[in-house]
Order: sequence, then structure tokens, then C-alpha cells
Amino acid sequence: MNRIKNKIFLRLILYFFISFVLFSLVNGGIFFMLFSHHNVEVHKAELERRAAIIASTASEMLNINTGHGHGMGGMGGMQANINSYLAYIDGLALGDVWLVDSNLEILTFGHGHRQLTLSRGDIPQGTEQFILDAFFGEIIVRELDNQTITAAAPIFSPFSSLQNSQNVVVGVVLLHSPISDIDEITATGLHLLYYSTGLSAIMAVFLAIALSSRFTNPLNKMKKAALQISNGDYTVKTGVSQTDEIGELAAVLDNMAIRLNTASQESAKLDKLRKDFTANISHELRTPVTVIRASLEALCDGVIDNPNKIAEYYKQMLFETVHLERLIADLLELSKLQNPDFVIEKQPINLSELLQDSIRSMQQMAKGKNISVAMQNAGNFSILGDYGRLRQMFVIVLDNAIKFSPTNGTVNIGVTKNVDKINVSIIDNGCGISEENLAHIFDRFYKQRSEQNKQGSGLGLAIAKQIADRHNVTIIAKSKVDVGTQFEFIIEQFENGLI
Repeated sequence: MNRIKNKIFLRLILYFFISFVLFSLVNGGIFFMLFSHHNVEVHKAELERRAAIIASTASEMLNINTGHGHGMGGMGGMQANINSYLAYIDGLALGDVWLVDSNLEILTFGHGHRQLTLSRGDIPQGTEQFILDAFFGEIIVRELDNQTITAAAPIFSPFSSLQNSQNVVVGVVLLHSPISDIDEITATGLHLLYYSTGLSAIMAVFLAIALSSRFTNPLNKMKKAALQISNGDYTVKTGVSQTDEIGELAAVLDNMAIRLNTASQESAKLDKLRKDFTANISHELRTPVTVIRASLEALCDGVIDNPNKIAEYYKQMLFETVHLERLIADLLELSKLQNPDFVIEKQPINLSELLQDSIRSMQQMAKGKNISVAMQNAGNFSILGDYGRLRQMFVIVLDNAIKFSPTNGTVNIGVTKNVDKINVSIIDNGCGISEENLAHIFDRFYKQRSEQNKQGSGLGLAIAKQIADRHNVTIIAKSKVDVGTQFEFIIEQFENGLI
């Protein structure tokens, strides 16, 4: 798992680094194109502005030096003060400065050049037409041979102005700047970009490590939790609380652990019930089988020869056989009711008739103890269910009520309607059930160890509870020791009047 974690960790850093490199390359390429273009445009605008200033200053100096002359003579008059003007031009120009008159004779100066009156043949190829275009009175900026940016600004006669339609251009200022200077600026910008990108890459690596750790740490916690779950510890928690997909996965893992813990507890409970069932059934079967075997052995060995004693042994074996038959029948009945595939056929049943039939079934047993079973008017209600099963449920409870009631006692049956439910209560004045045992009366093989219940199988109330559950009937038992017990049946599926 550590290898997987490391692979994910390193893979995240690698993906992040590749993304950063690609982004830097694209960003650098776009920056180079835009920044280079921007520098050229800014440089052109600056050359244009400075060429205009130089041309304007030259026109003013021409006015002063020529005494209001014009033409080449005016330009020539300017040469007397050229030294002072060169100092000004050197501080203003971005490159070489040419002053060209209408005859295309050049006075070049600036940036160390002091050569005066160059011939027309010294003008570079392509520049002559460029100069002639500037004599139309407009400032022109062009790139020449992809090596130089040149700005041409007209020098107007001191007797005209830009607002005058009779403007006379007496010369042109040419301001030259090598493109290599712009490339140096662009290169400087790229160097700064490289340095900042490198610094950003270092920071990005630390950030990638931090983010990758934030991603892998929850995975590591979930891995530890999963290992503990696989080892049977279902109480473990991942400890991951996030509002993203990882947090959702951790929540699912925690929920799975809770469900597994619940299932484990239920499994342990069922296992305990299974063991208790096996122990109980073994005990219930062992006693009658032991009695029957002992009796048979005594009869077969001829130990008993008294006819009355032999008859007594036969009666005891018959009694134990009946008990075994009843126990097996109850087990089969309970198993059948607990099977979800077992279908109970339901139909409308008259509740009053059902209770009267149940009472008639127990009259013989009640007469043996002189117990009176009394029922109030059950009303005219129709309930939905299986007649035989519901009769069996009431008979089981009546059997217990009569069994644990004292001689000459009374068992009362009451029926009341409560809003949308019917309550049927069976109340006796018997020995009662302790609070400790009351919670287990519906468990299989639970029975009171008393003289009244020595023949009980401990399955009767468990069967009654299963019948009630299959009919959506709620059974509530209340009891006080030496006072009596009350069983209440809450029936929801009923109708007023018979169907």
C-alpha cells in the first residue's frame, strides 16, 4: 500500500510539474510575441514623438539663425550653432539623427557622429522615397530592412505653421534606432520571465508536495481503517471529514463499518440464540426420551412384574410420548411461522365469534380448576386474518391464564375501540411474572419453572408472537407478582360491521 501511495504521490507531483511546464511554455511564447510587438509599437511611438520635437526645435533655430530665411540657406545658417544643438540632440534622440534638406543633402550628427554635409549617395537604399514622403508634411515611422526603425518628421519654414495651408517643408529630421535595441529589451524581459518562472517552479514543487500530501493522507487513513475492518474491528472510524469526493468515500467507509458492526452484533445474538435453542431443545428432548428408555429397559429386563406397576409404566411412556409429539408439533409450527415464504391466507373474521370459539376450546380446562372465563360484549367488528391462526394465538394466552390462575379464579376478556384500533385484553389473577422474566416470555423455550408449568414446552408464547406479527397485531404483556397478568392485543386491520 505504501508503494501505491508513493506512486500516487509522485504521479500527482509529476502531473502538476508537467502542467506547470506546459503552461510556462505557452505563457512564455505568448508573452514573447505580445511583449516584442508591444516594445516595437512603444518604440515607434517614442521615435515619432522625439522626431517631432527635434523637427520643431530645428525650425525654431532655423528662424533664429537665418534671420527669417528659408531653404537650404536657412539650413546652412543653422550650422553656426550646430555644436550647442548636438548636445541637445544627443540627450533627446534614441539613435542616429539626420537632418536632410530638400536636395537630399544630409547633415548627420548624434550618438558620436559629427560628419557634415553627406552626399545623396550616402542615403541607404529605400530611405530616399521614405524622405520624399515626409516632405508632404506628415510624420512617418517605418521599419527598414527589418533592422532599423526610422521616424521622419518634416521641418517647416519658420514663416509657416501646421495650421497654415501654405506650409513649406524646408527639411526632414530622420531619427534611426536599431531593432537590435528593442530585441535587447525583449530579451531582458524574457530573462526576468525565466527567473520568475524558475522561482515559481520551486514554489510550485513545495505546493505540489503539500497538495499531494493533503490528497494522500486521507487515503492513508482510509487504508488503515479498511485494514482494521478486514481484521474484524468494526468500531473503527476513518477520521476523515471533507466535503469532496474523498470525504464522501470516507463517509461510505464509516457507514459500512457501522453496518458491519450492527450485522456482527446481530450475528452474535443469533449465534447465542442458536446455541440456547440447541441447549433448550436438547434438554426438552432428553428428559422424556430418558424416561421412555428407562421404562422400556425395566419392562424388557423383567425387573417389573407387578401388573399395576407395569400399567403405570405404560401410562408414563404414553404421557412422555404425547409431550414429545406436542414439542415436535410446536417446533414445526414455529419454524413454519418464522419462514417468510410461508403464506397466511387472510379473510374477514367476526371478532366476537373468534373469541367465543377460543373460550369454548378452553372450557374443559377451566372447569377442572373451577375458573370462570368471562367476556364483555365484543362489539360487531370484522378483522382481517387467518381464523385458525388467530384462534390459536388467543387459545395459547388463555391456556396460560387458566394454567397460572388459582382454583376458583377468574379470567376476564375485554374488547374496546381506541380511535382506529381495537384492543383485546385477557386478564388473570394468577401468580404473575417478575419484571426480570417479563422481557423474555416471548423467547423460545422460556418457561417458568413451577408446578403449574411442568408440562409446558416454552414455545407457546413464541408461536403466539409470530402469529401476531404476521397479522400486524401488537402484543403487550403487563404483570405483577401475586397480583396477575394482562395480555393486550392491538389490532389495526378491522372494520365496523360485518362484511
